Amino acid sequence: MLLITGASGALGSLIAQKLAHHPRTLIGTRTPTANQREIDLDVPRTLDFTSVETLLLISAGYGEDDTVIARHEAAIGAAERAGVRHIVYTSLTAQGDHLPYALAHRWTERRLRDSPLDVTVLRNGLYAELLAALAAPGPDGRITAPLGTGTVAAVAREDLADVAVRVALDPGAHAGRTYELVGARSIGGADLAAATGTTYAPSTLAAARTALSGPGSVPFQVPMLIGTYSAIAADFLSTPDQGPLHTLLPTPPRDALKTYAATA
Repeated sequence: MLLITGASGALGSLIAQKLAHHPRTLIGTRTPTANQREIDLDVPRTLDFTSVETLLLISAGYGEDDTVIARHEAAIGAAERAGVRHIVYTSLTAQGDHLPYALAHRWTERRLRDSPLDVTVLRNGLYAELLAALAAPGPDGRITAPLGTGTVAAVAREDLADVAVRVALDPGAHAGRTYELVGARSIGGADLAAATGTTYAPSTLAAARTALSGPGSVPFQVPMLIGTYSAIAADFLSTPDQGPLHTLLPTPPRDALKTYAATA
């Protein structure tokens, strides 16, 4: 049996849709509906992985590091106690080590290396859809996100979902592997503007911080987003790769720039 945890986020929801009718697959979520199981990484009593052979652990990355680490430890520990054979974990590309949310991913990878279970790590690049949220054109027809002259090897989220599904359904073929899943081309602010018929006029990190710090902002979210802008602007996320993503997908990867334009 395959169990998917973390199906409430955007990537998890996509994966859940693709596997919803697959036999011997369970979707774990905090708010289960038909054919789903209640799995809440903050509630130990719900972490029942009995009869689960493969656990697809979607990163619970929305939170402070200690919260995320506690959730991942709870899931991995429960999997070990229940006799799960294989964990497939959605991590963060190695290029993302300068991002504020990298630490919890690297901690989890280290924890999995120390586990007796078979493990596959999917190191996902930044989503093209995230760029659409971080660097959308404004009402004045300008993209002002502080990306500087940096670029990012973005990848369509649906491609990452397709890879996760393929690996989770045949985990034995990928045991012990770590895949870097980034885009085949690197795109920057000027590319985003050209794709949307707008103008790229980057502001500063300080201006972005002020704009993001308004009423209703979540305290940890502001430095997370500013750190993402900063890492892109410093060109730490720019190295493309035509390897694993092409190999693991049955069709050519989606064009990240087109995905951005369609989303933005």
